[in-house]
Amino acid sequence: MAALNISSLINSSSQYHCKFNEDFKYILLPVSYGLVFVVGLVLNVIALYSILFRIKHWSPNTIYMINLTACDTLYILTLPFLIYYYADKNDWPFTETFCKLIRFLFYTNLYGSILFLSCISIHRFLGICHPVRSMQWVNARRARYVSVLVWVIVLIFQTPVLYFSRTTNKVCHDTTSQDLFNYFVVYSSAISVILFLIPFAIVLVCNGHMVQKLKEPTTVGGATSQRSKQKSVKMIIIVLLVFILCFLPFHLTRSLYYIFRYLKVNCTLLEGSNIAYKVTRPLASVNSCIDPILYFMAGQGFRRSLSKKHKQSQREGKSEYLSTPL
Repeated sequence: MAALNISSLINSSSQYHCKFNEDFKYILLPVSYGLVFVVGLVLNVIALYSILFRIKHWSPNTIYMINLTACDTLYILTLPFLIYYYADKNDWPFTETFCKLIRFLFYTNLYGSILFLSCISIHRFLGICHPVRSMQWVNARRARYVSVLVWVIVLIFQTPVLYFSRTTNKVCHDTTSQDLFNYFVVYSSAISVILFLIPFAIVLVCNGHMVQKLKEPTTVGGATSQRSKQKSVKMIIIVLLVFILCFLPFHLTRSLYYIFRYLKVNCTLLEGSNIAYKVTRPLASVNSCIDPILYFMAGQGFRRSLSKKHKQSQREGKSEYLSTPL
């Protein structure tokens, strides 16, 4: 009986085309994207200006941070076109080529942000948990190589978006045309695993080890050491919040909706997953407003106090592990 019910869920919608009421997204997406555009653009421009014009010597963390900020800024610059599109109720006024470009830039910079956040977590993990050995592994030159590699990986894996993105009757599809959807589901699933699930697992492991290390008692630095630990824990929390609140719901609901569409489940079930996916889409954009906080938390005053402590640790034959200054 249970098997029969599941079968009916899967096959019932194959006899007709599901029609959803998506009027809510014509308000939700323009408003949420508009807020992210204004707030995120201001914060990221300030962060970019501070990094480019106020920091003379770039550490590895600075290099990762400026790439993260560049990703967020480029991502934010695609939002006005999507705001106009959704506010005009899925009426794409531009060419199909431009539709492909906007979707490509949207997802390229989204996944670029995920990977550079992962790089920052790995870099801090090495500095905190392996302070001596990391001095041989981590330097600005290698950080540049890693950054170039990240951009190459993201661009290669997102290139298929230029093929899948299509326009039909002035609709700039977020997925693809119906005849290519089955292939798109396979591609999208692979991207979710490679560019989100694996980096998320790495971030969880790195931050878990960092928290354990920071909980260990230390007599070096006194009150300054405790403040540095608290600052490091706050930055760990911010990174985890970005992944758990912004990226995880988006990828879970999107994957569920795509799979239900692929299986042709009952229209009611499909509509529920579609609504959940649309509601979580703005969450993926909010990370562009949260990421600059990572830079602002490691301000100049914080860096100066840690620089003195770093020199003291070097004189004692130790490496500073409580922070990774910008």
